[in-house]
Order: sequence, then C-alpha cells, then structure tokens
Amino acid sequence: MRRFLRPGHDPVRERLKRDLFQFNKTVEHGFPHQPSALGYSPFLRLMAIGTRSGAIKLYGAPGVEFMGLHEENNTVMQIHFIPDQCQLVTLLDDNSLHLWSLKQHGGASELREEHRFTLKGPPGSPPSATQVTAVLPHSSREVLYLGTESGNIFVVELPSFRVLEDRTITPEAVLQRIPEDNCNRRSCELVEALREHPKNPDQILIGYSRGLIVLWDLQNNKATHHFLGSQQLENLYWQRDGSKFISCHYDGSYTQWPVSSDNRQPEPLENTVPYGPFPCKAISKIYWQTTKNGLPYIIFQGGMPRASYGDRHSISVIHGSQQTAFDFTSRVIDFFIIFSSDPATEFDDPSALVVLAEEELVVIDLKSAGWPAVHPPYLASLHCSAITCSHHVSNIPLKLWERIISAGSKQNIHYSSMPWPIDGGTNIAPDPPQRDLLLTGHEDGTVRFWDASGVCLHLLYKLSTVRVFLTDADPNDNMNTLGEDEWPPLRKVGTFDPYSDDPRLGIQKIYLCKYSGYLAVAGTAGQVLVMELNDEDAEHMVDHAEADLLQDQEGYRWKGHEKLKTRDGPVRFEAGFQPFVLVQCQPPAVVTSLALHSEWKLVAFGTSHGFGLFDHQQKRLVFVKCTLHPSDQLALEGPLSRVKSLKKSLRQSFRRIRRSRVSSRKRRGGSGNASEVQEANAKFDQDALQEMELAPVQRKIEARSAEDSFTGFVRTLYFADTFLRDSSRHCPSLWAGTNGGTVYAFCLRVPPAERRMDEPVRAEQAKEIQLMHRAPVVGILVLDGRSTPLPEPLEVAHDLSKSPDMQGSHQLLVVSEEQFKVFTLPKVSSKLKLKLTALEGCRVRKVTVANFGSCKTDDYSENDLAVLTNLGDIQIISLPFLKLQIRYPCIRKEDVSGIASCVFTKYGQGFYLISPSEFERFSLSTKWLVEPRCIVDMPEVTSNNHVHNKSGTENAARKSRGPGKSPGDCGEDERKSGRLMEHALLNDEKVLKEIQSTLEGGR
Repeated sequence: MRRFLRPGHDPVRERLKRDLFQFNKTVEHGFPHQPSALGYSPFLRLMAIGTRSGAIKLYGAPGVEFMGLHEENNTVMQIHFIPDQCQLVTLLDDNSLHLWSLKQHGGASELREEHRFTLKGPPGSPPSATQVTAVLPHSSREVLYLGTESGNIFVVELPSFRVLEDRTITPEAVLQRIPEDNCNRRSCELVEALREHPKNPDQILIGYSRGLIVLWDLQNNKATHHFLGSQQLENLYWQRDGSKFISCHYDGSYTQWPVSSDNRQPEPLENTVPYGPFPCKAISKIYWQTTKNGLPYIIFQGGMPRASYGDRHSISVIHGSQQTAFDFTSRVIDFFIIFSSDPATEFDDPSALVVLAEEELVVIDLKSAGWPAVHPPYLASLHCSAITCSHHVSNIPLKLWERIISAGSKQNIHYSSMPWPIDGGTNIAPDPPQRDLLLTGHEDGTVRFWDASGVCLHLLYKLSTVRVFLTDADPNDNMNTLGEDEWPPLRKVGTFDPYSDDPRLGIQKIYLCKYSGYLAVAGTAGQVLVMELNDEDAEHMVDHAEADLLQDQEGYRWKGHEKLKTRDGPVRFEAGFQPFVLVQCQPPAVVTSLALHSEWKLVAFGTSHGFGLFDHQQKRLVFVKCTLHPSDQLALEGPLSRVKSLKKSLRQSFRRIRRSRVSSRKRRGGSGNASEVQEANAKFDQDALQEMELAPVQRKIEARSAEDSFTGFVRTLYFADTFLRDSSRHCPSLWAGTNGGTVYAFCLRVPPAERRMDEPVRAEQAKEIQLMHRAPVVGILVLDGRSTPLPEPLEVAHDLSKSPDMQGSHQLLVVSEEQFKVFTLPKVSSKLKLKLTALEGCRVRKVTVANFGSCKTDDYSENDLAVLTNLGDIQIISLPFLKLQIRYPCIRKEDVSGIASCVFTKYGQGFYLISPSEFERFSLSTKWLVEPRCIVDMPEVTSNNHVHNKSGTENAARKSRGPGKSPGDCGEDERKSGRLMEHALLNDEKVLKEIQSTLEGGR
C-alpha cells in the first residue's frame, strides 16, 4: 500500500492538522465604514447600523453583535424595526425592501434575511411613482406603509410583502377632503414622513414635502384633519399623549400643532426659529420629550445660522434654560433618543441621546448634570487619527493589566458613569481565556491600548508622545471651553480628529515588554522613545541622545524632513507610560524596525540608512552601523519624494515589456509584413498592460542587482542568546536583516547585574550573510537544541516558559520575501530551505511564530510559522522542517493596505484593516476562537391601550407557538409540521377547488 501513497502523505499527520488548524473570520472590530442608516428597537433594546456597502450590523449589550450583508451591495437608506418583534426592514437605494429576522439556531441567535421585495408601479409609470421615501411599520405588526415620491402611500402585508392595492392612499383621495382654496395637486407630492398616532393605531399622520400635513383615518379611509405649513417640511414627531405633534422645516424652524377632537381647522400653537432671526439651515429631525418636572426636552438636528455655522454638524438639546449645540467633527447620519417606552407611563423621561456620525458613535447622558458623553464599550473610532501601525501582545500579566486600566481610568474622568444604555440581548460566549492587548500607533503621535481579549475591542488607555516635542498646538488647549455669553452654545463632542499637527509625529513601530513594563515607540522623523510605566503624574527631564547612522560619510545629503524640536527643561506627564529617554536618528528618516530586550536593557532601531543599539539603562549609544549602498540615493530623499520612485518603477516596467517584445520578435525571425508586426506589437502592449494591472508579478527567484534602490533599508531586528563565535560558549547577540538580502550579526557583551551601571555594553560584528537572491529579509529566528524558538526576554524568569536548550546545536532561520532558509550555528552553513512558488509571484509580507494547540487534547501543542503573502494567502509552515501544512485565502490580493496592516498573535489569530476604521479578526487555530455568541429572547409584550383584531387562524397559530413567541421564533418541529400540513392541503381536491373559486370571485 505504501507505494500508492503520495510522497509526504501521512494519515496521522493529516488528522493532527485537522485538530490544530482551522481558518475562520470571526468578528469585525471598530466602527463601520461609511455608515448610511440607523435604527433602534425600544422593545429589543437593540441598535442597527447600515452601510453604503450593503452591510447591516446589530448591537446590544457588550458582546451582543450580529451582522448581515445584502447580496446587492447597495447603500442601506433606512432601517425600521417591526414593533414588538425580532424583525426589521431595510430599504436600499435601489428601492428594494428586505425583511430580516433574528432566529435561534444551535443555542444562539442568528440574523437571517427572510424576504426581499421591490415596489412596482403600473406599466409605463415613471420610477418616482414607486420610489419609496418614507416607511412606517404599523403597530399591528401586519403591514408596512410606504410613502413615495409621487405622493401615493402603498400598504404592504408582512411578512409576505404582498401589496394590498385596495388600501392604497392616493393623492386624489387626500385632496378630496381638503378645501380647494387651501391646496392643489402639487401639495401632495413626495411623502416626507409617516407617523402613527401614539394612542390610536387607526390614525396616521402624513407629511408632504411642500408643507401639507394630513391626519388620516385608516378605518374610514379619509382625512380627519389637515395642517398647512408655510415652509418645506422635513420631519414630524408626535407628543406622547397624542394631543400635539411637532413639525420641523427647511428654514430652521419647528412648529407645534394641536390635534382637536372636532374637525375645526387647527392653527399652529407656536412657530420657533431657535437660532434665528438670520437664515438658518434645515432642521431635519426633532424630538419633543416630556418630563415629570414639566419642562420638555426639545432635541433637533441642524437649524444653525447658515452664514456663520453652515459647515457645522450639530444636534441641539434644549431643556428649560439649559441649551447646548453638540458639535460633531463629521457629518451626522441620524440619531435617536432612549426614553421610557412603557405605554403605561405618563412621561418620556429621556435618558440618553445616541448619535451616529459618519466617523463615530457618540452617546450623551441626558440624566447627569452637564450632559457628559458615555464611554462606548464597542464601536470604537479606531481611526480617530489615522492608524499607522499596530502591535499585539498576548497573555498580559494581571498586575500590568490593572496598572494600564488605572492609568486609563484617570483619563476618563470627564465621561459619564452611566451604564451602557443599549443593553438588549445576552452574551453567552465563554469568558476570554487570557488578557490580550492590541496597540495601535497613530498619525498624531498617539498610541492607543485596546482590550482585544474578547468580541468587544475596548479602549483602555491612550498615550501621547506630543509633550516631548515642540509643535504648533499647545497640548493644554481645550477645545470644549465656551464663553458664558457665546451663541450658539456649541460644544465639541467625539474623538474623531483626522488632522495631525505635524506628520512627523506619526508612530511607525511599537514594542511592549509585558513582563517589565518597558515600552519602545518609534516615529516618522527618526525619533525613538523608551518609556516605563508610572502610576502617578510626574514631571521630569527626558534624556536625549543622537545616533548618526551615516557616520559622517561624504557625498550623502539628506533631502527629507527635519527632525522634531524637543522641549527644554522638565516635562509634565500623566500617569501611565512616561518617556525617560529619546534617541534621535540622523538623518531623521522613518524608523523601519525596532526591538527591545528588557532583560539586557537594550533597544535596537533601524532606518533606511542603517541600524543602531542603545543602552537605555546607562543612556548611551552602543554602536551604529551604516547599511547604505552607493546607489541608495532614494534613501536620502525622504518619504515625500516617492513620486520619483514610482516613475522609475513604471519606466523599468515598460523597459521590460519592450525588451521582451524585441526578443519575441527576434524569435519569430521577422516573418510577416510590417502591418502584421505592428498589430502584434500593439496587442502585446495591451496584454502586457492588462497583465500588469490584474496579475501578480510573475517571475522566478533570481538574483537581484545590488544597484536596486533601498538595499540598505533595515527590515528586521532580533535579539538572541545563542552560539555565534564557537559551539562551546553562547552570548547575547543582535541580528539585522536588510532589504538587499544581507544579515548582520553582532556579538554583545552585557555586564552582569552587579556591574551593569559601571561597565559599558560592548558590541562586535561577528557575521555577515549575503543571500544569493538578494531578496529582502523579513524575519530572523533562532531555534534552540530542541528546535524550539528562543523564549521572550524575562519569560523564563517569570516561569512562563522552559529554559532554552543550550546543549544541542542551535539553528538560524532567515525568512526572505522569496524563501525560508535554515543555517546551522555557529558555522552558518546552509542546512535546509523552502522556496515559495515563484511562478505565482508569491512573496512573504508578514511572518511570525505561533503556538497551535489541539482541540482534542490539552497535552499537545506545537510551534509553527504563520506567513502572510502578497497574494493575501496565509500559509502555515512547520518548524524546524519547513513543510507547508496548509494554505488559506484570507485577504484580497488587491487590498494592499489590508495586507500591510496585518498583525499575527502568538496563538494563531490575526487582525487586518478592512477599512480605515475596522479590523477584521481571524483565527487559524481550532482552539483559540473569539467570535460573538449571543441570544436575543422575545421580551414580554406589555399590554397596549389598543387591541388589534386577529383572525381565528392567527390566534390558533399563536397558541400553538406558545406565549411570547413570534413567527420568526418557531422551532424546526413547527416548521416541519407546517410544511406537512401545507402538502396535505394542496393534495386535497376539495381545498384546491375552493381556492380556485375564491380567486375567480376576487377577480
């Protein structure tokens, strides 16, 4: 049998791989990209957000999340929950309606699309006849009212989406009940708003764009009242008792209208222009909330004076003499108020204002004095300043975790202590097995610490490096300060701020040691900051050191940006991570690699010019190494001169095309006439250009020229205690890999602890390896005598790892973009290599060592390499034999920013940006899986003050389901029995004849 097995095919290993590896995209962290619609269910206490790409996301209590995606990928325009149901309806910009249900499956709830429907008009009618502009789910839960551009209001049955044509409310029917001198046909065009009477479900309020408002009696199919506004209508809102309603208008005004029991023509009670008398922007939405103390809350969007504040995105809250216009840094999509929804209560008593802006979600506590913001447990605005890098740290010790949370809590004192008000559903996912941190570096010089342990990515602490430097903005500036008499009373809210004071502040590399609490942060202008955690505010000097990576070489002149200017004298820092030393690279180029060894108190850094080593205990530079090649002129031009690089690469591409065209012409021997050759060349050019745009670079692994640009660019730095000089003595070492395929190894002499401050750290270059194919080195790793990766600094000291085997021979693994190669140490002789598939143009972009545990037993785990390629594939490669275990497609190959942003965790998970504001989380492990698992139960429906008639069939169906269950919550047994009954009925001739006669009678 053995000869029939494929080479390398091991059934036992195949079974083990199934127990170890499994690819899942588990959850999206952050804020939805390009949100377009907002909905809220007071009954379920769930919020829904729709996006321009057709996604719909539901959120409740922390950990309660659902996601759906419309097949059409069209913009979600409106979201409406069906009253007292686990269902919602979405309206897309292609005029289609979609019914979604939350159903229980496998012990958890799932969001599923049930039906879709597009309203169609009679043949030959214009699209405006059925273009839906307003949606009203009726409290009977049986129908939807759809207002259109033409003024028609169609009635659609739920859940079948069958149009009830006999119940359509036409403009002609509305005009019959309105005096001719008050109205004309154009007054009933474009339905702007539909609102059900809060006390009488047989009445709905219809608002037309030109200002006409009609109270329509659904039972008698007639208008009982009409209200004539003088301005273009934007929206309507009923007061709780139904005695009045509010209309808001295009001119920045709102009007109160009384609804009398008789048919007298009502006059407006009050017309208010809150920010007049100057011309104002439209008020697009308004709430009027009653309270026990008699003073209502009036909350509206817009209404600002056009001339001075026309560019502001505001929502105003007025309560008695208190008035604030909350000013958002991005466009407001929609908002809602959380208030008492129990029909038995007399007052609204609003508790929170929830605002969906284009770039963030903001919640305002209306119960507390000053109306503070509420700290969100999810939907974090990750991109409040653009993300420039990220770093993941697994299994944080409890003490460090508590200190970080303590530092963060001191920053959050201005937030409300109110519990999160959107708290529907129940999170049934198991508690995270460990504490994980995701650190994101930002363009404005900040580092944010996120709790990445579970489904909710929650901000713990924000670190700013700005205080060390002199910038145009004063960090003590408070944008929220208001003068006492300032009008309008604007107040900045939210955290989204896309503007950086200085692009040189951007964070490029982060390295955190979870055992010692040391943090190294490197930036765009060659700045490297080493910090330690302090639980108290402190004021101290930051020591400065300069690292000249060019080492006074002649002929090189830096053409990029200048270094950042530093502050003189002591600097005051908040509790948390506080810098104590700054290393400034010269030239001040972007820091491309960073490594920290907290046990040896050393930090290594690299740029496009070279790398250096700094002793942060003695605060002295150990050495610098220049890696520049004489042809590396681009490395001296800085990041703002990349246009030349782009032009050069395009020029080289066209030269390659021309060369290959000439060689193919030579092979053909010049046969055929000139026009045929010209035609063939033109076709070749076109095919080559298409190939450049659509296909990955296709070439074999070949030696690159030493003249290629950026060969001195330092890609990776690595500390290791290994055998470098001989096989009898191991010593600390520093390894560096460059873009030109060179690996440098330095022996380090670190004095023992008792003489650490007295004797200097010494370094001496011991090895230099030049890879033959000169591909960029993206990873370096040393394996001990057991072929296990060396533990992290201080990991053994904290009893979290076995001591490395220093008896057997060590191995060096060098990962370049195109191959993996194992060398023996200390001789550095080649032992083993794995080439990536060259013809696919596959190149390594990210590589890390991950530990994979078996889902069947806790006794087995292994270390493997997790590799991300430029094609967006993830490959798992075994150690130390470099065998490809499995490959998964993960990221689209066209998504260059997603591939560049990917970060792996130590236990086989990963994150990458799917938009500027969202991380996609994925798992490669069967054991470590973080995904939402939650349940939404139907709450008890409180008895309303109105009763809807039900048919006998529906009452019977409800009894069979049991109390509190909707059709969407029926179990599998009920669905099966329903199908059997349907099958039996359709096979009964008497029943079929009766159905046929009914249909004919209907016609």
